[in-house]
Amino acid sequence: MCEISYGIACGIEYLHRGCSMQILHFDIKPHNIVLDENFIPKISDFGLARLSPLDNNIVSLTGAKGTMRYIAPELFYKNIGGVSNKADVYSFRMLLMEMTSRRKNLNVAAEHTRLKSNSGCSAPTSNDDSEEITKIIESR
Repeated sequence: MCEISYGIACGIEYLHRGCSMQILHFDIKPHNIVLDENFIPKISDFGLARLSPLDNNIVSLTGAKGTMRYIAPELFYKNIGGVSNKADVYSFRMLLMEMTSRRKNLNVAAEHTRLKSNSGCSAPTSNDDSEEITKIIESR
């Protein structure tokens, strides 16, 4: 479990610091972590991800994103304002709590609850960053 946890942490660090643009995932959770044949974890599902310049620690959001059990508290508010890559770190912490305790962080009724927003980051990127995110990740 330690190697898997460490691998996920390294993946998140790569998204935040190892690419030409910072990738904010906004949905770190067990369903979005896949293991290869050697049990090396890989982060997947970049549907909510947004790009941000490496030197920009805060991005502006106008709506919450993510899965309820893993979402950072600052994302709950209607007018969120600034959010940083720490939202992904919070989600990772919640994932670690579930891994170590072998229990869900919230009740089962909220399991498939997902917060969505029609608007994304106001960082200087296109409205649909998915193609660019795919290029960055696949270039590694």
